[in-house]
Amino acid sequence: MQSTPRPPASRAAAALAELVRFRTVSSRLDHEVDAAEFEGFIAALARLYPAVHAALDLERVTGSALLFRWPGTGPDPAARPTVLMAHYDVVPAGDPEAWTHPPFSGHIDGTHLWGRGTLDDKGQLVAVMEAAESLLDAGFAPARDLYFSFGNNEETAGDSAAAAAALLAGRGVRPWLVLDEGGAVAGGAFPGVRRPAAVVGVAEKGILDVELLTRDPGGHASTPPRMGATARLARAITRIERSPFPQSLPDVTAEMLRRFGPHAPAPLRAVFARLSLFRAPVTLLFGRMGNETNAMTRTTVAITTLEGSPGANVLAATARANANIRVAVGETVEGTVERLRRIIRDPKVELRVVEGNDPSPVSPYSGPQWELLEASITEVFPEALVTPYIMMGGTDSRRFTGICTAVYRFAPFSMDAGARASIHAVDEKILLETLERGVTFYETLIREL
Repeated sequence: MQSTPRPPASRAAAALAELVRFRTVSSRLDHEVDAAEFEGFIAALARLYPAVHAALDLERVTGSALLFRWPGTGPDPAARPTVLMAHYDVVPAGDPEAWTHPPFSGHIDGTHLWGRGTLDDKGQLVAVMEAAESLLDAGFAPARDLYFSFGNNEETAGDSAAAAAALLAGRGVRPWLVLDEGGAVAGGAFPGVRRPAAVVGVAEKGILDVELLTRDPGGHASTPPRMGATARLARAITRIERSPFPQSLPDVTAEMLRRFGPHAPAPLRAVFARLSLFRAPVTLLFGRMGNETNAMTRTTVAITTLEGSPGANVLAATARANANIRVAVGETVEGTVERLRRIIRDPKVELRVVEGNDPSPVSPYSGPQWELLEASITEVFPEALVTPYIMMGGTDSRRFTGICTAVYRFAPFSMDAGARASIHAVDEKILLETLERGVTFYETLIREL
């Protein structure tokens, strides 16, 4: 495969800057969604990419999600279709005064493009569209059907992606390959490994929200009872904090270490080369190296919201907390809830599953789809080690695992630790150079499909 070096950031950056200015913040509550911003985004996309909108079939799914079909021109165009995914909704930006540049400004400083959604995930959507527009301008047509599925509520419900997958399933479309956001070309991905790692998600943990609820008669705060609603809830939370879920080292993580091994410092190199002998101590080590490595080895529980009394001098009649749980591959929602009950050890703490899904199936990290993806990454990012990994977060692509066995999660952008930390935080921004490399990646991949 050969890729053509792209000029300095121009059209792609200008398009992304404009699209960032649309405040496409998603919410589970319809009245909190500004439909005009979503409609403005869709209209701008049509204006920015006229060739795509002229050549591809477009239908809207559940209102604002977009599903493009690029018809194949080969003898059997419906065979081995591919789905490229992204989403254009974003999380709230928080206090705009905390940002170096306003979060919806699309500010370009000559090196970076700033704004909410630049990395998650409008940048990836622009890279796909820019690649398609350039290929169409050059007269290219794919041999097989190619779909672009762009979600509008990935950050909340994700039901638009589920509807898109159901729509394709109803038409008998069984994708050969699905590629969504997820991993990236990560600098400092593993301690001691200097080369950047192109980490490709082959699975993702399950996501589970459990409400913890305690009840009490309430009353005046001047006569507090022992173990009232808030105290009981606090004890439950403390027990969860003190009793982490058991560790394990999934096969995918072991494969990642095997690939890192030759590039790790000498002591780790020897250990990773004999991982079958050192699996148990490596698993324990991961739990102590940091939050990211710890999360690779177990189901994690984070208490994210708390609610108690409405007044400073009022005893809480109810107290509640939300436990956001990332369920490890190999475990289930049902088993996780039962373990949580055993950890809390208090029948007066009510547990209610708000929403949850089991971990996704593990896609293969060998075979034709993986090899095509790996070759495309290596062509555009020759400096990077390519490795599978298990995603800690969730993506729309999990909705497609029922119709495709090769579902991958990779954003073709270089991201150092600071860039990764800015996702869902302040000062989210993308390097202009890496945006252009992302476009080149999709051009390379689409040509080879």
